[in-house]
Formats: sequence, structure tokens, C-alpha cells
Amino acid sequence: MKQRTDALCRFLNASHSGYHAVAYLESQLKAAGYNRLYDRDTWDIQPGGKYYLTRGGTAIFAFRIPTGTPKGFLLSASHSDRPNFKVKENAELTGAYTRLAVERYGGQLLFTWLDRPLSIAGRVMVETEAGIESRLVDIDRDLLLIPNVAIHMNRQVNDGYKWNPAVDMLPLLGGKDAQGKLHTLLEEAAGGKILGHDLYLYVRDNARVWGVDNEYLSSPALDDLECAWACTQGFLRAEESQSIPVLCVFDSEEVGSGSIQGAASTMLPDTLERICAALGLDKKRMLAQSFLVSADNGHALHPNHPELSDPTNAPILGGGVVIKFNATLKYCTDGLSAALFRKVCEKAGVKHQTYCNRADIPGGSTLGNISQSQVSIPTVDIGLAQLAMHSCYETGAAKDAIALEDALTAYYSSTLEVKGDTYILK
Repeated sequence: MKQRTDALCRFLNASHSGYHAVAYLESQLKAAGYNRLYDRDTWDIQPGGKYYLTRGGTAIFAFRIPTGTPKGFLLSASHSDRPNFKVKENAELTGAYTRLAVERYGGQLLFTWLDRPLSIAGRVMVETEAGIESRLVDIDRDLLLIPNVAIHMNRQVNDGYKWNPAVDMLPLLGGKDAQGKLHTLLEEAAGGKILGHDLYLYVRDNARVWGVDNEYLSSPALDDLECAWACTQGFLRAEESQSIPVLCVFDSEEVGSGSIQGAASTMLPDTLERICAALGLDKKRMLAQSFLVSADNGHALHPNHPELSDPTNAPILGGGVVIKFNATLKYCTDGLSAALFRKVCEKAGVKHQTYCNRADIPGGSTLGNISQSQVSIPTVDIGLAQLAMHSCYETGAAKDAIALEDALTAYYSSTLEVKGDTYILK
């Protein structure tokens, strides 16, 4: 288990932005012999072939074709983004100090970002002789910090304080002489003149395993890189089946999935349609024997506030993979998809547990219902139990992450057949 947990931590520590997370997953696929496809090209797809494609630098799909006649698609969906702060254009604010103007991305627990070493990572667009080139940058040093106000000047802070992101959350870069130095740092890191950028703050804390029995795992961006990693590992380790396995890591989930690489885009239906066209398959018949696992973390029973959870559907850290239910279909799980995924967990020999929101506390939405609006197939929403969701440093259970890897390995090794009204997972 330690070896697999260490591998997850290496991924988390390298993924200071969604761009870096996808680049890391791409390196895993390349090492496993997957060949890159491009949207602009004609796809030459062959039985036994292994393929992947990216979009926008923050979404990656992969699939492989069985040697026999495919029966349908087995898909998983996770996401590469996390709540953080995007660096604005013309970001430097000068005066007695030099600060950065940043904008909220997603729904953060704002105060968790205070008084921590921070830096900047993402992508920049660089001018070259051949044209505009996208390059990853990561200023790998303690560069910024958002300072708290002393309690002597804000005595009500412990009684409840509303943080203003335009005032309280601006990171300190340096003194008044620091003006222009960040741009120089970025161009040095990029190796050229920058024409555009998508840059984000990240906290400098690494992933850690801790607890009296080393049972807990804490890291930035557990939601949802933990699931993105587990889905990728399950996809890569799985045995061949008669279904076509498809790995989907989307972007933009934290802001509604509305980008060209989000779950609300045409990326998924376009990809499935092109696979079917290249192989001469009937897409509608393929979808009739397909299934989607939407993997995004869920809320664990809180040790200090158990009253915030549903009394009978409150998952705990270390209790296994979470199957998520919601009557308003914020989660897509129904009786059929829950039954199919429980069979997957049984096949993998891993524990599972259930999550429902407390009836008077609405939860968030996730990838499942958005993806399902693009490709209408049975869908189960699952994830891993965690504490402090949308903190800049989140906590889960180490063995749960391994359980999800095992469950996705069993899932992608399966074949789904539909005969009349009977679903057979073998």
C-alpha cells in the first residue's frame, strides 16, 4: 500500500495546476504505449490500439480498442481543476508594497489561504519563430503570502468575519521595488516573450500521510485529483474486456463545466462519435450497452460536527468508496447504477458506503448530471470521503484512495451486456 500511496503523493506534489496534472497523466499514458490523437486530424483507429487526446491543456481522454467486436463503452469522469485564485491581467498593485490582483476560481474556504507560503503555476503563451506556443511554468519557490490582519486590529475575527476577496485575499509579492520582477521571473521560466497566460496561485505544502496508524492523507486538491489518479491507474492496470474503456479527465468542474474542455462541452460525444465512425460501429447501439462512473469526492462525517451529516448515510474516512445519492439528481445514481457499481466493488473486493445530504443542507453538483446531458447513459456518482472540501489543504484516508484504484481496475476489466431489461456485468 505504501508504494501506491507514495505514487499518488508524487502526482499530487507535481500537480500545482490543472495543466501540470494533465501533463503528468499524459506522461503515464505515453509510458504505457498510448498514441496521441489530434482533433484536427483524421483518426486511424485499429483493434488493439491505445489512444489519447487532450484539449486546452487541462482535459485528457484515453481509450483502447479490444481485438474483438466491441459491445459498448465503459467510461469514468473526473476533473483536473480545484478552487484557487487566478492571476489577473495587469496584476501588480504597487504602493508601499507590491501585491497581486487575483480573482476567485470556484468556491474556496478563503481563510485557509492566509499566512501560507504560495507560488504561481499554470501555462503561458510564448512567441516563437514558428508561432504561438503553449508552455508550462511553475515558479518553484516560496514567492507569495496573503497576510492576516492582527487580532488587535480585527477583534471580531473569531466571532465570524466576512472575507472580501478584493481586499483581504491579495497576495504580497515584495516591496515597492518589486514592480516588474514577476513578469521577468515568468519570462525566464517560459524561455520567451509571453503573449498570454493562465496562471494560478498554489499552496507550497506537499501531500502528507499522517495519523497514529498513518491512516490519513492530506494535500492540496484532493478534490478531485485523488479520483483523477485512481481512475487513470484503474484504466492502465485493467485487463482487456469486450467493452471499450474510456478515461475522461475534464476541466472547469468547479465553475460549472462550461469551458470547451468541460463536461458540458461536446468533447465527450464528439470523441465517442469519432471512435464509432472510425470502427464502423453504430453509436446508438454502443451507448445502449454503456455505463459512466462519475468520480468526484464527497463529504465525510465530520469529527467535530456529526450533526451536519445525514444520520444514516454519512461516510467515514477509511470506510471505502462512496456511492452518492440525491433525489434532485445533482448526483445521477439510481437503483440500477448503484447495483452495477456495487457489483464492481464486490468484484474488486473493496468496501463501499453511501452518502446523502442532510435533507435541509443542499450539496453541490458534479460531473455526472452534466456529462449525462451530453451522453445519455446509466451513470453512478461516486467518490472518496474527505474533510474540509474546498480548503486549500484537504484530508482523506490513504486506504480509500487505494480502494478506488482497485474498484476502477475491476470496472475497466469488465464487460457490460444488456439483454432485454437485464444488465450483465462480467
